[in-house]
Amino acid sequence: MAVCAALPLHAALAQDAWPNRPINWVVPFAPGGSTDVVARTLGQEMSKSLGQPVIIENRPGAAGGVGAAYVARAKPDGYTLFGGTISTHAINASLYKNLSYDPVKDFAPVSLIAYVPNVLMVDAKLPIHSVQELIAYAKAQPGKLTFASSGAGTSTHLAGELFADTIQVPMTHVPYKGSPQALQDVVAGLVPFLFDQLTAGEAMIKAGRLRALAVTSPKRSALAPNVPTMAEAGLPNFEMVSWQALYAPQGTPPNVVQRLNAEVVKALQNPEVRQKMTQQLGMEVVGSTPAELQAFMAKEIPRWAELVQKSGATAN
Repeated sequence: MAVCAALPLHAALAQDAWPNRPINWVVPFAPGGSTDVVARTLGQEMSKSLGQPVIIENRPGAAGGVGAAYVARAKPDGYTLFGGTISTHAINASLYKNLSYDPVKDFAPVSLIAYVPNVLMVDAKLPIHSVQELIAYAKAQPGKLTFASSGAGTSTHLAGELFADTIQVPMTHVPYKGSPQALQDVVAGLVPFLFDQLTAGEAMIKAGRLRALAVTSPKRSALAPNVPTMAEAGLPNFEMVSWQALYAPQGTPPNVVQRLNAEVVKALQNPEVRQKMTQQLGMEVVGSTPAELQAFMAKEIPRWAELVQKSGATAN
């Protein structure tokens, strides 16, 4: 009886001792992208107060699905975390017919980290200097206009689909394997425009090779305060932001999830972290509770499912 009685206490002490070894933060994209930079920035800051290193592991593939499936099956002990995005935890749910994980049932929300606005960019050689001029350009050649994206089913793809749906002009999507090639082909005049993160095209905009017409967020970006929002540019119902969030496998002890949440929020309040995320990455820092992230996802998943259905986008 004494041994049996001691087991719950032992388990509780083991949980209270968390963390007592390194923590693995899985990034479902290649090194160098915004999700990777966010993970490394926050992981380094969080490791200071957690007293354990936060190790970043990149597992790219299937619009984040490879990494997500890996974490969904990981032991829910607080030692495996996941850097989720609008793709892994909203868009993929309807884009992939045979998704290898459930973004709701397989994960414990920790915190919404930040919003990431996209920007509408056109080839600077075109005589298009505003969203309204692009709309007129599209309407003058219905069904003939193309737009680029960093990949099928990404937020940059669906932003283009949302634009076509909003102005009611059919367009053809040209997917690429990443932002660099998509941006290069727009600059080369092979595709007239695209939506992408501001940081991806910032150098080309400054060099006069791309022209930024509008950001897709509700308010202007700190990185480009002179670029209007889509609403200011004449499309009041057009709003589309990517986002970054932190998750743990479903079943992770609640006290561990709460500790992780507190550490994320604390790290996001660090002035150096905030400056890097806002000024270098163009993000709007959030830092939510687990419940707020869960409620946010409950709205995002059906929203993008509707757009995926309208666009006919699919990945398998």
